[in-house]
Amino acid sequence: MYLDHFGLNEPPFRITPVTVFFFSGANRGEILDALIYSISDVEGIIKVSGEVGSGKTMLCRMLLEKLPAHIETIYLANPSLSREEMLYAIADGLGLNIKDERVGIIMQNIQNKLEEKAQEGKRVVVLVDEAHAMPLETLEELRLLYNLQVGNAKLMQIVLFGQPELNAKLEQPNMRQLKDRIAHHFHMQPLSRGILENYLMFRMRAAGYHGPNIFSANAVKLIAEASDGLMRRVNILADKSLLAAFVEDTHNIEARHVKAAMRDSELAPTPSSNRKKLLWGVGFAMLIPASVAGWLMLYEPVRPTIATIAPATPDTSAPLLKQEASDLGETEESATNTAQQALPSPAKIPEAPILDNESATITEPPRPQAANLAAKQPSLLEQRMAAGKQLLEEKKTVASLQLFYNEEIRPERIESFLMRAKGLGVFDDIYLLPAKFGNKNGLRVLYGAYHSVDAARSAAKGLPARYKNAFATSIYIF
Repeated sequence: MYLDHFGLNEPPFRITPVTVFFFSGANRGEILDALIYSISDVEGIIKVSGEVGSGKTMLCRMLLEKLPAHIETIYLANPSLSREEMLYAIADGLGLNIKDERVGIIMQNIQNKLEEKAQEGKRVVVLVDEAHAMPLETLEELRLLYNLQVGNAKLMQIVLFGQPELNAKLEQPNMRQLKDRIAHHFHMQPLSRGILENYLMFRMRAAGYHGPNIFSANAVKLIAEASDGLMRRVNILADKSLLAAFVEDTHNIEARHVKAAMRDSELAPTPSSNRKKLLWGVGFAMLIPASVAGWLMLYEPVRPTIATIAPATPDTSAPLLKQEASDLGETEESATNTAQQALPSPAKIPEAPILDNESATITEPPRPQAANLAAKQPSLLEQRMAAGKQLLEEKKTVASLQLFYNEEIRPERIESFLMRAKGLGVFDDIYLLPAKFGNKNGLRVLYGAYHSVDAARSAAKGLPARYKNAFATSIYIF
C-alpha cells in the first residue's frame, strides 16, 4: 500500500525471513562467520540461543545459503519430533528409503550413508530450529548421531537454534552428556538503540529506498523501548509506522506514528523496561548526602584549571556508567546492571573527561622539553591499535574474546575505557582492530590472544567481573 509513497520495491519490514534483508550488525555477522568456520573446521555440537524474534531463523537461512558447497545441510524446522520421526527426517534428508524399518536398521543406514559422504569429501550438518521445544529423548538421539565417526573424524555436525529455555533444558542431569559435547555457544543480543537506526535504514535501502533517513530520534527511541530490541517486534512497529505516515501523507516517521503502531499492535515497553526506569527514578529521588559522598570517593570532581591547581585524574577503578556503557556498544540490559552498582547523584554531574598532564589546560606554557616528550607519546588508543596490528602480522593467534565493537570510532570513549583497563591491570590484554561496517570505519575491542578457540572459551571464564557484567562477549576468530 505504501510502497510507491516511499519509493520502495518491496515491503522492507516483513517478518518472514528473507536473506536479502539479513542485517550483519549487532553481532549477527560475527556469529554467521563463526558458525561457518565452526561447521567447516571444528568438531563439537554448536548452540545458538536468543529470545523470541531475535533473528535465529534468519541466521539459520543465511547458513543454508553461505555454507561451502562440500557441506550438505539437513534442516529440521519442526522440533516436536519423536525420536523415530527425527531419524526418519534425517534419513530422508540423506536420500535414504527406509520406510517401516526398525530404529537400529535406520541408524546403520544413516551411518553407512554418512561414511559414503565422508569418502567423497563431503560433510553433513543438521540444523535444528526451535530446539528448545524438542523432547528430551529426541535431543538424546541427536547426541548419539553426533557420536558416529570414522577413524578420528565425526561424520555429522549439529547446530541447535533455540530460545533461552534450551539452556535450562540442558542443565537437567540427564542432559549432561549432550551439554558436554557443546563446543560452541553463541548468543544473539537484542538491538541496542544506537544500532536500531542503522537497522531500520538498512532494511529500507535493501527494499529500494534512496532518500534520507526518515525515522526521527523520538521515533527510534519509542521503537527501541516497545520492541526491547527484538527484530520481529521492530519490524512490526516499523511497518505499521510507515503505514501511519502514508495515511497522513508525510514521508517522515515521527513519535506519533510509532505510538499509533504500538496501539494497533498492542506492543508497549515490557515490565522489565519500566522497572529499570522506575529504579533510576527512585535512585534520583532517594539519594542522600551519604550517596554524594560515595560518588566523591569514586570520581574526583573537575576543578578549575588554574596554574596553582594540578589537573584532576579520575579513579580508573570506577564502574562503567550506563551512558558510557551504551556508547561503547553494550546492550541496555547489561549496561543497566552495571550502572545499578553506582547510583547517580541528585544533581546532574557532567561526565569528567580524562585529564592528564598533556591534555589539561594551564595558564603557564609548558617547557619546550616537556612539550616535545608529550608530542612523541602515543595515546592509549594508538598503543592498542599498534598491538592489534602486530597481532595480525604475527599470525600466531587463532582466536580472541570480543568484548564489543563500535560502528564508528569514538576516541574519547575508547581512551576512557582503556584508562579503566589500566586500573584493572588488563591494559596489555586489550587489542583494538579496525573494522569496516558498511561505509563506516569502526573498531573491534578484543581481550586476549589465544592459540585455539577452546583456549579462548576457557579464558572467557576468567574475565574480570566488570567485563562479564558489562559486555556480551563472543569468540572472535582470526
